[in-house]
Amino acid sequence: MASTYTDDLRLAHVLADDADSLSTTRFKALDLHVMTKPDLTPVTDADRAVEDAMRATLSRVRSRDSFYGEERGTTGSSNRKWVVDPIDGTKNYVRGVPVWATLISLLVDDEVVLGVVSAPMLNRRWWASLGDGAWTGRSLLNATRCQVSDVSRLEDASFSYSSIEGWDEIGRYEEFLSLSRRCWRTRAYGDFWSYMLLVEGAVDLAAEPSLELYDMAALDIIVREAGGIFTSLDGTPGPHGGNVLASNGRLHDQALAFLGTVPSHDPHDDRGNGEVYDLEAMRSARHDFE
Repeated sequence: MASTYTDDLRLAHVLADDADSLSTTRFKALDLHVMTKPDLTPVTDADRAVEDAMRATLSRVRSRDSFYGEERGTTGSSNRKWVVDPIDGTKNYVRGVPVWATLISLLVDDEVVLGVVSAPMLNRRWWASLGDGAWTGRSLLNATRCQVSDVSRLEDASFSYSSIEGWDEIGRYEEFLSLSRRCWRTRAYGDFWSYMLLVEGAVDLAAEPSLELYDMAALDIIVREAGGIFTSLDGTPGPHGGNVLASNGRLHDQALAFLGTVPSHDPHDDRGNGEVYDLEAMRSARHDFE
């Protein structure tokens, strides 16, 4: 992989190796310390140990770069920013469910240029860097390229999500159910797993109503480099919108017709029917209104 970010990607794999060692050692440990954060989500001593280890490594080998982690916030102000979720799927982790991963990404001028997702208990890892495709395997030299599916009809699509409650909180519960009923199959694989199944072509759509940058950045570039589309629910590309719809590309506008938060000015608009609306026109109309 002769790329602008080859050295950074190699470093990200080293960080992932170290994270895997720490997180697997503490998985199912009888003395695992679990705390509740102010947002009522759990955090463990493993989450903090993984993030602290990555911060320490990067402070030595990329001292000019900034760092943003879920547990300790932001340090530095460089336009090169490492964004990390030390354990994505902490609720699974604390209950002994082996579906969790470390998410590592690098942003340059707020664009995600590389991402690594490492799920050691699944013995799986996925990664991508800008322009070099998406890959899965155990090392840079032993990898298989990832490619999204070519499913083009919702009736043939597999749709994955994390939970239902959040859709009600943002006022899109009925729309979520309508999309689910339209799709061939729905499963709550959840967290990073939904998106990695998408990049392998096993799932065709994945969506969540409320996420942070550290939840999405690594997923964003891996989905895009596998040939998919990753946007917020208003159709804006990238991981900065606080929510996400990811797809194989061919289904994206069809799914946005159900879940999208862009307003329609069509008096006959019934998003439950799953028609593809003129999303660009809607965005322009909203911009003019605002």
